[in-house]
Amino acid sequence: MIAASMQEGTIVLDPFSVRMVLAAVILTLIVLSCVSSRRLRSPFTDWWRASLCLFFAGNCAFLLNGTSLLAWANPPGKALVVAGAYSVWAGARKLRDRKISAWQLAPAPLITYVASVLDTAESSLWSGGLVYLGLTAAGLGMSAAEMWFAKSTHSRATKFLALTAALTSLYYLGRAITFVLEGHDGNLFQTVFGYAPAALVHLIFLVSLSFTMNALSNNHLIRKLRERAERDHLTGLLNRGAFLGLAANELAGQRGGALILADLDYFKAVNDEHGHAAGDAALCAFAEACTASVRSTDLVGRYGGEEFILFLPGATQQRAEAIASEISHRLSAMEDPDGLPFPTVSYGVTSTGTEAPDLDFMIKVADAALYSAKAQGRNRVVGADPAEISLPEFHQGP
Repeated sequence: MIAASMQEGTIVLDPFSVRMVLAAVILTLIVLSCVSSRRLRSPFTDWWRASLCLFFAGNCAFLLNGTSLLAWANPPGKALVVAGAYSVWAGARKLRDRKISAWQLAPAPLITYVASVLDTAESSLWSGGLVYLGLTAAGLGMSAAEMWFAKSTHSRATKFLALTAALTSLYYLGRAITFVLEGHDGNLFQTVFGYAPAALVHLIFLVSLSFTMNALSNNHLIRKLRERAERDHLTGLLNRGAFLGLAANELAGQRGGALILADLDYFKAVNDEHGHAAGDAALCAFAEACTASVRSTDLVGRYGGEEFILFLPGATQQRAEAIASEISHRLSAMEDPDGLPFPTVSYGVTSTGTEAPDLDFMIKVADAALYSAKAQGRNRVVGADPAEISLPEFHQGP
């Protein structure tokens, strides 16, 4: 087979050569995506890597066009390309944390295969062509719609891919309309929607898909590193430094709020009598009770050891004391994996009130209230108004 022909001084690649180039580029993208998969494995990127493989397999099947194996290769090739388009859609749905099942994906490739087989597949390259083009356009169009509304943390990368998918979908829709109006032998179809232009559109879309996967991989890695730096490895709560920084920012915004210091009662005895695994389970259970009791805008951190700290922006003293009681109620209702009771908790609570917000001073006031709770027998909530604190060491300023 001649790789290229000369027409009026211009080199024109034949369909086989176009398919070979496309296959080589897709294979390169697959290898690059597999390398990046070591940094990011998620349902949506797995679906998108699967789509690259399906597009590659479909293109390889098209390499047998014009041979005696046409009837065996062309229908599966079309079905594989359609399956690739719908795998992009499946990945886009997973990106939005939406469910996807086999019954949603299987019909389109199956219909494409059957339509091609029943439409003179043994002699025509374009058997079932309208179904193939229409379903590919539909799959990519749905993918574009899903990605356009993806969550904001993925907006830049997915908006770019959404636009590329939309343009590719429109191109396939144009192919389908032209196919109906003038057939695959028509001049417009051959010039604008033939093998070479379609391969170029395919390449742009698949490179965009690969770029988006790598961008999301890098974003995911950065978020993981940030979380590792800011989160306590056991409880998943903010560590002390991250909490203090975020709480200070909240106070700098003049929002005010309430602060809670919590300490698990007799925690050392839990470790001594039942082992550190029991202590870790208690810490994790308390962290879970905290996150279940507060708002998404509230800050919860592990202050050190068995001591925890919470900042509730905009909350009143009474609201903070009620939340502390709710946390203890949730903790007492939980079951330890080994059947051991979780320790009780003492709380010190304060709020900005009418005083100028100062995080260090609030922590000292809450710590004094916590000390009072322990002195009164533990397992209780004690509140302290900064305006009523008279201990010299708790005064603000020099």
